[in-house]
Amino acid sequence: MSPANTTDAFGAPRVAGETQQYGFGTLAIHAGAEPDAATGAVIPALSLSTTFKQRAVGDFVYEYSRSANPNRTNLETAVAALEHAKHGFAFASGSATTATVLSALAPGSHVISVNDVYGGTHRYLNKVAGSMGITTTFVDLADVGNLRDAVRADTRVVWIETPTNPTLRLVDIAAAAAVAHEAGLYVVVDNTFLSPYFQTPLDLGADVVVESATKYLNGHSDVIMGVAATNDDALAGKLRFLQNSLGAVPSPFDCYQAQRGLKTLHLRMRAHAANAQRVAEFLEASPLVDSVISPGLASHPQHKLAQRQMRGFGGMVSFRIRGDGTTADRFLQRTRLFTLAESLGGVESLGELPARMTHAGLAPEERHELGISDNLIRLSVGIEDADDLVADVAQALESAVAEI
Repeated sequence: MSPANTTDAFGAPRVAGETQQYGFGTLAIHAGAEPDAATGAVIPALSLSTTFKQRAVGDFVYEYSRSANPNRTNLETAVAALEHAKHGFAFASGSATTATVLSALAPGSHVISVNDVYGGTHRYLNKVAGSMGITTTFVDLADVGNLRDAVRADTRVVWIETPTNPTLRLVDIAAAAAVAHEAGLYVVVDNTFLSPYFQTPLDLGADVVVESATKYLNGHSDVIMGVAATNDDALAGKLRFLQNSLGAVPSPFDCYQAQRGLKTLHLRMRAHAANAQRVAEFLEASPLVDSVISPGLASHPQHKLAQRQMRGFGGMVSFRIRGDGTTADRFLQRTRLFTLAESLGGVESLGELPARMTHAGLAPEERHELGISDNLIRLSVGIEDADDLVADVAQALESAVAEI
């Protein structure tokens, strides 16, 4: 299926099939979910078998579950459809996805990465990839001119995350892809914070899209998984080989769970975004907050880019509480609905302190350069009632700042 130039009532893309057009929600429910041919079961069965009977030597559909499994195939089909890709891949975690994609590079390759990148990706590029002969330059890609200046003869990949974690900066994917492709480089975009419901990087020029399916795609905080998708046949062949060779694949049960979560992605993302907008607007109006970062606010310096590149603003909000790291810690201990925990994208609301949690591995000077101050709080806004979430933030703010 290939993308059509139309959208559904909520602004999400409609995708054209052979005889009709399907909206995002229809694809999320039906792609990779054909009724079982043998039993007629509407929901495909969970296939836990590690190995499969061959009709004759070398004559098989499935051989061994590390190489392929019916539940993983179903999920990968659905992911590819939603990402507007020909090829989808599922891995044991988002970090496994990153490692596998970068394993496609030859020793001596150079990577240009957005500087404000997920802490786990920064750790891998900075401390693991080097042992494989891969070097990385971290660049502020908000200005595409910086990308052009950073390209070297040995550069092979541009790694983009947009919005970034946790400061929600944006990268103009189309502009960055144009510069990268002019230099013969691959573009990989981490789309975790938005999901394909709000942003489809392959349509904007990316060669590969990756996501931590642990977050919004699964959406229920009970599966660890990563996914990738591409329209490049040669690259897909390499990724399929590496997926099998490295073996960092998810279990059939996790694939089953993730696909079930995927079926409500469109509904959940609408609720996440609506609630996050309410929380962001409340925080921006509060005298107890120094600053708020949300692409959905007109005060975001890249708000116009967000309107052009994204179909919605997502469920993440970051803000700097009036006070210091101790004040921020008090706020997170005193929320009642926002649970103090790492991760994001589940139906429940979470809050964390990046400087001491997800980005604690960065040197203090690196955090300072990226704007990850001690009082910066990141909220993953869930799909509870918006009034309750705003009230929870309000009471925690009053309590935390009152003790300054």
